Amino acid sequence: MTESFEEMLTGGHPNSLGRTEEVVDVVLADRRRLEDLYRCYFSEDEVVRLRVSGAMKRVTTAHPEWTMEFMDRLQSEIAAIDQASNQWTLALLFDLTRDLLSEDQAERARAIMKSNLAEHDDWIVLNNSIQVLFDWSADDPPLREWLRPHLERLTGETRKSVARRAGKLLARIDAEKTSG
Repeated sequence: MTESFEEMLTGGHPNSLGRTEEVVDVVLADRRRLEDLYRCYFSEDEVVRLRVSGAMKRVTTAHPEWTMEFMDRLQSEIAAIDQASNQWTLALLFDLTRDLLSEDQAERARAIMKSNLAEHDDWIVLNNSIQVLFDWSADDPPLREWLRPHLERLTGETRKSVARRAGKLLARIDAEKTSG
């Protein structure tokens, strides 16, 4: 019997990829295995869930259309898991599939990212959420209006990467207003 994806994603240093790339290669070779990978989001092991997020990002980068069959579940089941790696990966998955999302899915994606930006404290969640929301707000003036006070708030963030990104994006909004 071959190892399960959960077994393959278990162990090693939490900040390492472990065997994530090997799992991604298996999924890319056989799309039907994507369901097995998705189920690993429900592992009791936080490291496995972290690596699943990394694997899903890699699979989605290669084949965004494959992830669409999981989008409703990602937006309900995975968005409900309180783990930073899930939340920051969701922002990336939403961005990678943006052109494939239905209007309802796009609205749910915006709501999830807005909630994460307003309520989450993880620096990667904040950075990914503000970047994706900013990118999406280019053609969504109400979203841009919603985003502005959050960017202003985050320019005072003690974590420099968050404060710098928020400041940079706020400056771009201000430059657009003066040039437009």
